[in-house]
Amino acid sequence: MLVGVLKELTEYNNIVVTLYDDNQFGNELVCSEYICLNQGSLLSFPVSALKLRRIIKEKKVDIVHTHLFWPSIIARLGVPKRVPLITTIHAFIATSVEYKKWYIRFLDKSTYLLRKPAIIGVAKGATEEYFSFLGIKPFKAYTLYTFVDISQFKISHVDDYTADRPFRVLSIGALRVQKNQLFLVEAFQLLKNEQVELHIYGQGPLLPQLQQFIDSSGVNVVLKGMVRNMAEVLPRYDLFVMSSTFEGFSLGVLETMAVKVPMLLSDIVSFREQCEGTAMYFSLNDANDFAEKIKTLIAQKKLRSQMSNAAYERVVNNFTLEHHMKQLREIYIDTLNNN
Repeated sequence: MLVGVLKELTEYNNIVVTLYDDNQFGNELVCSEYICLNQGSLLSFPVSALKLRRIIKEKKVDIVHTHLFWPSIIARLGVPKRVPLITTIHAFIATSVEYKKWYIRFLDKSTYLLRKPAIIGVAKGATEEYFSFLGIKPFKAYTLYTFVDISQFKISHVDDYTADRPFRVLSIGALRVQKNQLFLVEAFQLLKNEQVELHIYGQGPLLPQLQQFIDSSGVNVVLKGMVRNMAEVLPRYDLFVMSSTFEGFSLGVLETMAVKVPMLLSDIVSFREQCEGTAMYFSLNDANDFAEKIKTLIAQKKLRSQMSNAAYERVVNNFTLEHHMKQLREIYIDTLNNN
């Protein structure tokens, strides 16, 4: 998301500041200057806040926009009050694993009260929940949906599924608790007698556990690792699935909508807001529900087509790069004029 925004936001002098020197985007990350704070550990975040304050003074920064938890905490401590500060909330925090820790809630709430930033939520529900969960009153609040750059997705899925090959299903996401891929692997035990296979793209700490379960259960699931060309990979599949226990506003889902692949998603608030009636939903408490809906979608080509076309129309009408940039510019101007 940040990479796409920076390429468009050319009227600003964009300085990217990171905590760790781990830029995975290479030359795709276009900015006026890239600065790493080289934070030694999370406990040294007050030192990072002082470094950030010096950068803001030296570079004569006019506005600061933060993403993710620790950069936002550091910015609230380091950004002078004369400089407008914006924080983007990327998830529904009430169901976040991180926010189950008391000190995470304490740091977020206390630094918000110390230095009230404007809050951008990636979904309406995420924006509202942020304030209600922490028990704080909004200073400024906006909702700005994540986007997909339609121009990057020139290949659309063609539904060529026939019974002489397996029905191809994919899932995308870091292999961690939130993404809940273990549910998918367990549910595929109910589909052993079906001509269906699941490919999971992503890396993360749950890789060994998932691979061990796949090997021991004999399910038709393959861990595919990381790829950079998802615009080319997505159209090769017949169905996209995601079993997250919570999300913000999923880029993977938007990309899937853009290439007209039908979707089967966990029944959570953010997916409902993102897709409305253009996807099918399953209960995270019932693996049978998931398995039966897979069978339904395999059997009904017309239904798959209706879902994928409706999803494409929804993403084009609501969640493009152009929509996002127009609203982001408006937020920046409003924040600069009314700090």
